[in-house]
Amino acid sequence: MFNTPSYPDFCILHGDCMQRLHEIEDNSIDTIFADPPYFLSNGGISVQSGKQVCVDKGDWDKGGTPEYIYEFNRKWLSLCRTKLKENGTIWISGTHHNIHVVMRCLQELGYKVLNTITWQKTDPPPNLSCKYFNFSTELIIWARKYEKKTHKFNYETMKQLNGGTQMTDVWRIPAVSKWEKEQGKHPTQKPLRLLYRIILASTNMGDTILDPFSGSGTTGIAANLLGRKYIGIEQDRTFVQLSIARREAIEDTNVRKKLYDKMRENAQETTVLVNHMRMKDRELAMKTGITYVRAGDARGSLLVRQGFERLGYICLHTDGNNPQLFKLTKKGFQIWTAEALRELGFSAANAPYYAVLRFDPCKMVEYDQPIESFKEKLTLIAHIEPLRSFIGIK
Repeated sequence: MFNTPSYPDFCILHGDCMQRLHEIEDNSIDTIFADPPYFLSNGGISVQSGKQVCVDKGDWDKGGTPEYIYEFNRKWLSLCRTKLKENGTIWISGTHHNIHVVMRCLQELGYKVLNTITWQKTDPPPNLSCKYFNFSTELIIWARKYEKKTHKFNYETMKQLNGGTQMTDVWRIPAVSKWEKEQGKHPTQKPLRLLYRIILASTNMGDTILDPFSGSGTTGIAANLLGRKYIGIEQDRTFVQLSIARREAIEDTNVRKKLYDKMRENAQETTVLVNHMRMKDRELAMKTGITYVRAGDARGSLLVRQGFERLGYICLHTDGNNPQLFKLTKKGFQIWTAEALRELGFSAANAPYYAVLRFDPCKMVEYDQPIESFKEKLTLIAHIEPLRSFIGIK
């Protein structure tokens, strides 16, 4: 076992998962993420960094007979089920090479399948054979231990991160980026952003997450960044050491912040307009459900700044004090003249035109992260923040 007193929240078991799983206490795991062999290392080709490469990952990923693949998946899924708590859930990633067998085993073993997530990669490599559609997706099955036992699902958090609407079972997330390979790389490494969403959806602070095919330890890094405990099993000593190196790296505050910010990035994420209003104007905004921001000034227009087209929320504050978050009742905005706003009683004295946004003052949104911009001196300047600056950690 690789586990040091310095990292009591990060434990790596070196060896075959079929053996090492027996060492984990039954009914002790809140959630499992598993990235088992896909059994596709049979001499195919793909593209990496613009170059043609072989897709073979290693002997552990070479295809066997249908009977072998079935028995392999049934065995490890059976062992994992004994480790889950009564309300525990499991996530398993795969492609058509293995995922249908996994689904069969789950149903035979008594799991309750909750969702099949389609992970759509925003940057898939090209298909060199030109004989098939481009392979741009992987599937992730989410299941719970028992048919009729409830499970954890942070529904409201997922909804808020999706701009106030229900998150669907299609997730558009890029594949692994260079910044995730600074300590080394694994041939089947999963993106930190993917594990961030999975862990945030199905666990709470302090929960324990198990990964029986740990690889480079991405699940553990995401778990620790989110305040969860981690147990991984990995048979390749090289990747055990890589996992430990990645865990050591996040002891550096700057590295931790970088990874934390990166894993929460989302190119389609809803944004928040952080808007200072004088107390008099803010009181009127709370009565009318109207807030506004200058459409432009000598330094350029706020309307063309990145993220304005994805606004879904408004955060009102006065000189950085008492920030309140509200969801916009309508997408987009209207352009009003200063005169029209002054007729309603607003100040509106610094520009001829304003972007007007509407919100419901009776529906304040609770958030769990104080954003740093309220501690800065430039609180009077309206600016755009991603929604993750407010919401994401329970």
